[in-house]
Amino acid sequence: VYKRQILVMGALVFVLAGIGAHQSWRWYEAQQAERAALAFMAAHRAAEAEGADLKAMAQRFEEVSRGAPAGYRDLARLRAAALKAETGDLPEALRLYDAIAADSSADPLYRDLASLLWVIRSLDQGDLGMLAARITPLTRADSAWNASAREVAGLIALRAGRRDEARQAFQALAADVTAPRGVRAVSYTHLRAHET
Repeated sequence: VYKRQILVMGALVFVLAGIGAHQSWRWYEAQQAERAALAFMAAHRAAEAEGADLKAMAQRFEEVSRGAPAGYRDLARLRAAALKAETGDLPEALRLYDAIAADSSADPLYRDLASLLWVIRSLDQGDLGMLAARITPLTRADSAWNASAREVAGLIALRAGRRDEARQAFQALAADVTAPRGVRAVSYTHLRAHET
């Protein structure tokens, strides 16, 4: 009986220690998330301020991403890439988008967004076949970026000289009541602009 009580007490101590460790870890994660949220919002406000040095802000977002939990890390990297593209450092922006898209620890939503933005930023200089191959997976019906990806696929087809394919893509988007209104309107504009 005494041995059984020792075993029960030992098991109870082990369980309580496990619960305590788990609660401590959750507290630590919450602290990290709060710290990352504050750093992200401070960088965001600074980047939006009039006269902000956007190149420096891109660096700041990269710094925020380094110690942040996954969600804030990905958002900060996306914001850094956008600022780099905006300030003319397209190669570095594309590198960041590529890194996010290839990061298996990133949320699939952010990975797909990074791929979409990589293609959009590469439209003027990229290989059209490669761009089409990269955007196609995002045109799936279950993709969060489906409508935008279909619009970009239409633009790629248009640039490749496949006018009928582009027209069909824009017609389908303009008529798709599930697509965001802005995407539908832009698709309608593309359709009207490129009618023969």
